Amino acid sequence: MPGTFTKLAVSDVATLMSRAVLPPEAQTTLQGCTDVGDALDRLQAAGFAFEAVRMLAHALPKREGVWWACMCASNTAPRDLSDEDELALENAEQWVRQQKDALRREAMVHAEHGGFTTAEAWTGVAAFWSGDSLAPPGEREIPPLPEQTGTAVAAAVTLASVRGDGKQYAARLQRFLDSGRNILSGGTGRMPAETN
Repeated sequence: MPGTFTKLAVSDVATLMSRAVLPPEAQTTLQGCTDVGDALDRLQAAGFAFEAVRMLAHALPKREGVWWACMCASNTAPRDLSDEDELALENAEQWVRQQKDALRREAMVHAEHGGFTTAEAWTGVAAFWSGDSLAPPGEREIPPLPEQTGTAVAAAVTLASVRGDGKQYAARLQRFLDSGRNILSGGTGRMPAETN
């Protein structure tokens, strides 16, 4: 699949492996691999779907990564989502559209109030970690580490995949990885909502 991904933020497979913190077995699967699409294919074929999620999360630009997290969280969101989770997700989605600092900070507030336990909360964290500074407004800037957004995106996507009916996990992961690849290729990554 070389050359098909137009939205890659990081194309160096070694860097992605490091940021995704892949276990030795997954690293062995990627020996000699230099193409992100090939790396994702190899991981999935070898049964490392969660590792493929982590690698994809770090390959996407921040904005697109947060969008992917939002798409996955929305796809499996339960009907009884808490107000804090709804607001974390809503603010993260708005941040993707507008990139206003107030939106990412508000997303983080709701993630924190919700206890950082859901996919929606981690979309809020991902949005917050995508900004220029982690410090409160008006204080000396503290830039996030390069891998922080990808780590939060991977957490959101993983949590979205494992809630509810365990029989759906594998199909969800495949659907989510297809969505992420679509975003890497310049698409919207949208998926129909899962029926509960």
